[in-house]
Order: sequence, then C-alpha cells, then structure tokens
Amino acid sequence: MRLAKKRPTDAPLLQVRDLSVVFPAQRGNPPLAAVKGVSFDIAPGQTLGLVGQSGSGKTTTGRAILQLQKVHQGSVELLGEDLTKMSSSNLRRMRRHMQFVLQNPYSSLHPRMTIAQTLTEPLRVHRSVPPSQMRERVAELLELVNMDPAVMHRYPNAFSGGQRQRIVIARALAVNPDFVVCDEPVSALDVRTQAQIVTLLRSLQDKLGLSYLFIAHDLAIVREVAHKVAVMFGGRIVEMGNASQVYDTPAHPYTQMLLNAVPIPDPIIQRKRLRLTPPEFRFSADEDHDGPCSHGENHVRTGTAPWHQIADGHGISCRYWPPTS
Repeated sequence: MRLAKKRPTDAPLLQVRDLSVVFPAQRGNPPLAAVKGVSFDIAPGQTLGLVGQSGSGKTTTGRAILQLQKVHQGSVELLGEDLTKMSSSNLRRMRRHMQFVLQNPYSSLHPRMTIAQTLTEPLRVHRSVPPSQMRERVAELLELVNMDPAVMHRYPNAFSGGQRQRIVIARALAVNPDFVVCDEPVSALDVRTQAQIVTLLRSLQDKLGLSYLFIAHDLAIVREVAHKVAVMFGGRIVEMGNASQVYDTPAHPYTQMLLNAVPIPDPIIQRKRLRLTPPEFRFSADEDHDGPCSHGENHVRTGTAPWHQIADGHGISCRYWPPTS
C-alpha cells in the first residue's frame, strides 16, 4: 500500500496516544477498563519492552495497537497512518507492515498444514510474491531463522518448541513488515532456547531494520532486547525510560518491586530484597482527586498530567503509589 503522507526521516515508526480499551459489562459485572491512556513512541529499528505482572494490560495493549482488539479511545499511528480510523479494506492492506509473534509456539501453527503451506499463506493473502517464486521465498524465510529449507514439507509436530517459534517468526517476516509485536515470545521455552530466540530477534532487527514491541514479564529477558522500557500496572504506564535508566535507577516503587522480585543466586540478599517490596499499591491521583499527588502536586488545579519527568527521557506516573499508612 502506498502511504499517503510523506513522513519526516526522524519520525517515530509507531506513535500511540492516550490509548484506552474498555471491555463491556458481562454477567452483571461493570465494564472493565483494561488499558487507560497509554502513550509511547517506537523509533525505526528500536525495541520498546513492555513489562508488568499478569493482568496489567500488556497483551491487550499489543492487540489494540494491531487493531485485533477494539479501541475505546486514542490513536495508533503506524508509518504516519492512524490505524484506528481506517476502513477494514485499508487496514487489511496495512497489515503487511505489522505482524504478531504469539506466546505459545505449540498452538500458533496449524497442525494440518505443512511449514511450506504455513509460510505461503501470508504471501498469497497479500500477493507479495508471484506464485512461481513462493517456494524460493519459503526457503529464504527458513534460512533467515536459521533452519534448513529441506524441512518445509514437514508438519509442526516434527519440531521442538524452539524450532516452532522460529517458524512462527519466519511467518511474521514473510511479508517484510516494519513492526512486530512479540507477545511473551520466549516464555514457553527452556532457558537455553530462550537465549537462542532472543539472539535471533536481535540479529533480525539489525539485518532488516525491524521495530519491536516486546511484551514480557521476565525483566531479565527484556533488558537483553529493549532500547526503551515501559512498566505497566493497572492498565497504565507507571514508568518509562531508556533501559539503563529503568533498570539501574528505577524511580517508581512498583518498578523497584518488580526488580527486587527477579531471582538472584544469593538467597540471603534475595530475602532482604523481597522484604523491601511494598505490599500493595493504591490509586493516588485520579482525575477527580482534588489534592496533592505523591509528588506534592495538585494536578486537578494545575491541569497537568499525572506524569513527572525525572531525567531526560525518564518519567514516572504518580497515579499508583504505596499507601502512606
């Protein structure tokens, strides 16, 4: 698809602004705001790591960006085009620029389709390769993820979890995307295979200039791949900055809690770190809260966003904070 806008060379590849997702009321339960006012940019060839505990809204954010989940409010611009305002036909054409790598490689591949059929499917849908060149393209994709093209006629049950995830990655790359959402792409794999897949993703980024949204709860893995890190809690981003800023000088108590929970070899130090973990968090600066936030600012009266810039490119939210009593 030819893009209508001429983009500046230094423009972000992806711009997310005030993204909100609300699940409708069900079985007598009120509507659930799963994602609340999330904003961030991802530059070309860069990775944003999105971390947080289960239920924090990470996966819903990724699905909403790809328009696989209905957006309640906000905008998602990819290559200068607002995905939230596109017709279904234009959005389908735009999907070749954005792809998804799912968490579980055992359920991501159709068991009755050969690897060649799996990798050919997106090529047919987007008509990106002539039929006469599809076999050559499938072989090229398998070589790209360090697999022997001779296996293309086998079925998924002939491969290990790590090999299946390589095939899933190859399928995502089939139409030459610019942006890939990786949703817990290594959490179902053993430690050695995790390292291999992470190395592969970094190599592909360097080779193809890909941008990633890397969603994970494993902070150690995210540090290996991310240029920037955003920490989510309760559907909001509570801290964001360069990877070194977030990991070396975490400023929000929730980020500190997550880092303290990362296992280390010394059990004595680990127990001390866990004792420092705040037991709970509360919402301390809602829109209708007329009073000082945890940083002493009244955002209702000043009209400012509940976000505090503590260093160049490093900010924290005052919405969630440990209780004072």
